Amino acid sequence: MIARHLATELGAELVTVDWRGSAFEGGYASLDDAAYENLVARCAEALPPADLYHLHHLTPLNEAARRIAPDTPVIAHLHGTELLMLESTDSEAWIERMRRWAEQAAAVIVPTRTAAERAEALLGVETTLIPNGYDSEHFHPQPVPHQDTVIAYVGRFTEVKRVPLLIEAYALAQPGLNTRAPLLLIGGFPGECEGEHPRDTIARTGAQDVHLTGWYPHEELPAALNAADVIVLPSVREHFGLSLVEGMACGLPGIAVDAAGPSEIVRHGETGWLVEPDDVHGLANALVEAVNRPAERRRRGVNAAVDVAERFAWRVVASGVKDLYDATILRASTPQTA
Repeated sequence: MIARHLATELGAELVTVDWRGSAFEGGYASLDDAAYENLVARCAEALPPADLYHLHHLTPLNEAARRIAPDTPVIAHLHGTELLMLESTDSEAWIERMRRWAEQAAAVIVPTRTAAERAEALLGVETTLIPNGYDSEHFHPQPVPHQDTVIAYVGRFTEVKRVPLLIEAYALAQPGLNTRAPLLLIGGFPGECEGEHPRDTIARTGAQDVHLTGWYPHEELPAALNAADVIVLPSVREHFGLSLVEGMACGLPGIAVDAAGPSEIVRHGETGWLVEPDDVHGLANALVEAVNRPAERRRRGVNAAVDVAERFAWRVVASGVKDLYDATILRASTPQTA
């Protein structure tokens, strides 16, 4: 993905380390000191020599890099998981570690202005705004013929996603729809659900025509999105909103909450609809408008594909990351004067 674009931009070798110990939601904060030191040692074994480390998430990889290569600059890349952890944990040891890693980084990347505000408040560091990106070679308009107006949600069934709220809004919207408009819930990682399961919400609300498709491999998502007409993301604390961007890249207007990452992705009235957080009636009204105004829906969808390609395609994001790499390496190699 972005590594391929960066390699082209930089004309350099990029080595990726797939570290699967990023268990923020699995209990990093519950590890004792011995387990933490063991994790740092394992990370040190995984890190190859480099001129620069670009480390996603604030994990023991950051500590390992500091110990084995203290003179190698580190770019820390923040995601929603560690910010949520910082907002919810009472582990002073982990809070201190994560703050130290952020402070020691040569740069800290965040994808949105709202993420920058959260990071600066939680970590006390300045940040560099570079949005997340999508693969425009795979996610682009290539409509799959279909008769109904299809509404799609793509994502997990975690509490912040507000999937039950979406089903409630859809149930409220259905009497006002002038055509059949099935709601597809694409995702829900197997065995994962926080709060009320969508099946239980469907039973409770009596919503009809809601379909749980299961988890799709990422390479199959473009076809699924191109068989839909609207992408909706009701999440209230979304760090960015990649599924929203990928749907819009396929020519779907977005319906999202006017908060956090999605508020910086969807342009209300131009590329989709923004509603207030946890506003079930506002979300229902947006669904009705998107379904019942096909010409306006198509206009916003066309605008959406153009807009996200200009702002979030990998080639655009890679250019910004390359500039940051160049500046970071230059600073590290320039002798410091007193």
